[in-house]
Amino acid sequence: MIESLNSPHIGRVKALIGSRGAKERAQAGEFVAEGLQCFREVIASTNGPRLTSLYLTQLARSKLDELTDLSQLPTFDVSDDVMREMSQTITPQGILAICAIPRRRLEEIELNGERRFIYLSEIQDPGNAGTILRSADAFGMDAVITSPGSVDMYSPKVVRSTAGSLWHIPVFESVEIANLLTSKQLKAFTLVAGATQSLEKFIPVGDCVAIFGNEARGLNNEDSFSSIESVSIPMPGSAQSLNLSAAATIVMYHLANMRAS
Repeated sequence: MIESLNSPHIGRVKALIGSRGAKERAQAGEFVAEGLQCFREVIASTNGPRLTSLYLTQLARSKLDELTDLSQLPTFDVSDDVMREMSQTITPQGILAICAIPRRRLEEIELNGERRFIYLSEIQDPGNAGTILRSADAFGMDAVITSPGSVDMYSPKVVRSTAGSLWHIPVFESVEIANLLTSKQLKAFTLVAGATQSLEKFIPVGDCVAIFGNEARGLNNEDSFSSIESVSIPMPGSAQSLNLSAAATIVMYHLANMRAS
């Protein structure tokens, strides 16, 4: 039982979730996931992030014993005070996992004529990124790909926002759009307010990637984006725009329907 608030285990967790967490996560190749839902995904997943350490309070252990054989996992018992010191939540569930960040390469992406990908270009908001990944999982997208300069997909806020979907769908980080489009034969499109082509009429043929730009600036003016097809979401109401994650979810719903039909 770990009871000391000076334990190096606390230091390890805090380094991964602190203000310099992105650098620490990159160097250690690990991230923190809290709560029962994430734990369920960890033990159920075969291709998602792998568990490296599991910290449990006594109460949490008694609950998890009903779900799985904890003796087969790298588990550490901690006091309630230690868990509160480790946790970023106001009322910790007593379950905190450290998982390995999957090291994925662009070469792993396989095409079959029906693949659907999401590309996030310099997305900054963790809530948006996590919600988009969760929607990508819900609507059967094949991967979420991020550009250099986008939010860390393994930051605590993103992990919480994915609600466990991080273990269901591959994530490729820091991929230049030019590299993606030159190495893979993908039909690329993006949302643009006022685009003449409506999303309703857009029928993707073959493998495709939907590209979403920064929340404030949209896509930059790189040559890589100049030949990308533009579509718009019909909005008969009074609102002039949609939140990024809401717009992305509508696009993914459309892509799922097109693939199904």
